[in-house]
Amino acid sequence: MSPRFEHAVRRAVANRRIFPYLVVTTAGLAALAGFVVTVIDRKDFPDFGTGLWWAIVTIATVGYGDVVPHTGWGRVVGSAVIVIGVTFVSFLIAIVTSYFIAAEEDAKAERDRQQREHELAQARESLRRIEERLSSIEARLDR
Repeated sequence: MSPRFEHAVRRAVANRRIFPYLVVTTAGLAALAGFVVTVIDRKDFPDFGTGLWWAIVTIATVGYGDVVPHTGWGRVVGSAVIVIGVTFVSFLIAIVTSYFIAAEEDAKAERDRQQREHELAQARESLRRIEERLSSIEARLDR
């Protein structure tokens, strides 16, 4: 992996912007696989649309079976698409899940912060009342 690409990936992950990259990469994989399978297996994939349909269905792990490769090279491409597709779909699901968890953790942290502020305000008010009473008692004792 090139240092420049690695830096871009690390920055995207750190900024929680990896989801668009994975979507684009998955779509690109589908388009590339659809094109390649159309080129190497014209009998089963007579046009790019059919190849793209097959690639999307395969990446999504739906596998309708309406279009399948029958040649050896078509199956090689299919195997690669399955493995890579499952990996990318798993990453997409994990990222979306982590976004939900992070949002919930942020909301909880905000609720906790507000609760602490409220408790601090109550403690300050109690301290203020105690100081007033103490001042009143000191004034009575001085008389």
